Amino acid sequence: MKGDQELQVIVQQEKEPNPTDKDEKNSVSGSQTNSNTYNRWLRIAVYTFFAISGQSVATILGRLYYDNGGNSKWLATVVQPVGFPILLPFHLLSVKTHTTTQRDDKITSLRNRAMVYIVLGLLVGAACYLYSIGLLYLPVSTLSLIYASQLAFTAFFSYFLNSQKLTPIILNSLILLTTSSTLLAFNNEESNSKKVTKGEYVRGFICTICSSAGFGLLLSLQQLAFRKVLKKQTFSEVMEMIIYVSLVASCVGVVGLFASGEWNTLSNEMKNYKLGKVSYIMNLVWTAVTWQVFSIGGTGLIFELSSLFSNAISALGLPVVPILAVIIFHDKMNGLKVISMILAIWGVASYVYQQYLDEKNLEKSHGISTVESHDPPDAEGSNGQSK
Repeated sequence: MKGDQELQVIVQQEKEPNPTDKDEKNSVSGSQTNSNTYNRWLRIAVYTFFAISGQSVATILGRLYYDNGGNSKWLATVVQPVGFPILLPFHLLSVKTHTTTQRDDKITSLRNRAMVYIVLGLLVGAACYLYSIGLLYLPVSTLSLIYASQLAFTAFFSYFLNSQKLTPIILNSLILLTTSSTLLAFNNEESNSKKVTKGEYVRGFICTICSSAGFGLLLSLQQLAFRKVLKKQTFSEVMEMIIYVSLVASCVGVVGLFASGEWNTLSNEMKNYKLGKVSYIMNLVWTAVTWQVFSIGGTGLIFELSSLFSNAISALGLPVVPILAVIIFHDKMNGLKVISMILAIWGVASYVYQQYLDEKNLEKSHGISTVESHDPPDAEGSNGQSK
């Protein structure tokens, strides 16, 4: 009997893991987790830098184009999406390094996929054209502050299209961002290099607001497309949407350039450009490149975190452009614009804080560990948005 008990004890000990081995496994697992977390946040930091710097430099170059003799609104529209071919190598390289999992076995039909790209491409083309008009008539610092309202439009459209919850913090953000943009309607300020009439200022303001609303609607429609049509949001799907939508938007800009007759004026415009022909071409090339740098940063943030966070980060670069505009173009930073900037930053901070709370709640409810996962977040993130 005693021998049987001893045998049972020995068998049980063999079945139980060695405490030393278990500790070693936990140590290795913890070390790998910390390494994965560090690498993930390093990528997030790089993507954030790309998003903020790309957007800021592209906006400054766009203003520089107008200030030195450029006058083609359709050309300024074309250069925003036309640099998409530089995303192709990045897309092919990144697909190899990201393991993605299809969330739905249903394959989207080519017709439905094409319709999504065409509709969104037309919207992007229209929004880019309105942005070009706003950049022509408004000081770049004012334009940047007005564009903070994109977050408010995104939340508004997502409430109806994607059932986004309007929490008190989000409502506070919407009120602050709306007030910030409204204040600038009374700031009839001239650009230092162009005499802008009151009518032109109003036109630029309205076009900028409409462009901001268009991009806000775009984000909500993209999320809707990912959820209802494409049925998945892998890194590859996000990149393909940006590339094909940019292709359609570029076609819209080219058609507008020829249909408006502005194509005929480009030769004289290049000859009379104040900084010379080479600078004229380089301005257009680097404007196209920097907008795509912004796209890379935004796409990376969508994949690593969520489209809501990507949108918030792009707005977080809000103070950068006005500061650069004061230094480069000597834009006036009057009291009204300072108040507008403070309200806009406060509104963006509220938006980011709500994202932080949602991420924490999501982790608690699902017991998400900090181990890196290459499966991208839902298209809507936690609040239901996409870009």
